[in-house]
Amino acid sequence: MPELHIGNAFDDGAADFERLAPSLWNPMGNALVAAADITLGDRVLDVGCGSGATTIPAAQFAGPDGVVDGVDLSAEMLALTQAKADTLSLNNVHLAQADITSWEADAPYDAVVCAYSLFFLPDLDAGAARLVSMLRSGGRFALSAWAEGSWEPFRELLWKACLQERPELAAIPRPAAENAQRLQTPEKLTSWLESLGLAEITVAATPGQVQLNPSLAWSLVLGGGYRMLLPEDPAAVERVRTAFLAELGEDFALNTDTLIATAVRP
Repeated sequence: MPELHIGNAFDDGAADFERLAPSLWNPMGNALVAAADITLGDRVLDVGCGSGATTIPAAQFAGPDGVVDGVDLSAEMLALTQAKADTLSLNNVHLAQADITSWEADAPYDAVVCAYSLFFLPDLDAGAARLVSMLRSGGRFALSAWAEGSWEPFRELLWKACLQERPELAAIPRPAAENAQRLQTPEKLTSWLESLGLAEITVAATPGQVQLNPSLAWSLVLGGGYRMLLPEDPAAVERVRTAFLAELGEDFALNTDTLIATAVRP
């Protein structure tokens, strides 16, 4: 469905995305927030906040005198985050449906966190530089990115099944995949953060694995950007699903190895 905006894809897939929250998004979100060293009273920006896997723990660490601004393109994902904040009476959470490349902050932040969201920026370098500019001097930039080898062979098998129905995909640019490759090793990620003028850089390899039955595996496809690879015809989508899950098997161990990086704006 290449005509879909990425925000629309996450709108349509919000419920499927949330099915993976307990086993994937929440544990990794907690790890990223811990690395960001958020303390009481901090002002925090959560970029591409999704369903709140980083927003909620960041708000808990920042406390009632802190502020957590969560920005995302998807209204449905933001609704999930707001519901969690309401349940926990986290009045310091402020959400905005907006494009982070043009969204304006009211004041500098103590921390900017980006959980698996940077590679969706249309211009990775310019977009990240803008985020860094929103930090105060001494503010912390923290991000998570997929490590080299993660999501394989899940990604390869899905791509193969989609190409059978949509051979034109082979000629369509894939900027998000290219951006992800630029951040997938500690060396690449460190060098890239240095190019942004950041200091005190640390990159921690964080191993991960999630067991997927066929239902969860298909939710992972429908719950985000991979949804955009699917054909429009429902019958063709069903053929993709059948072929993909047949290759994946009944009990698949998804490699979710992650790099968690932190850096400081001088």
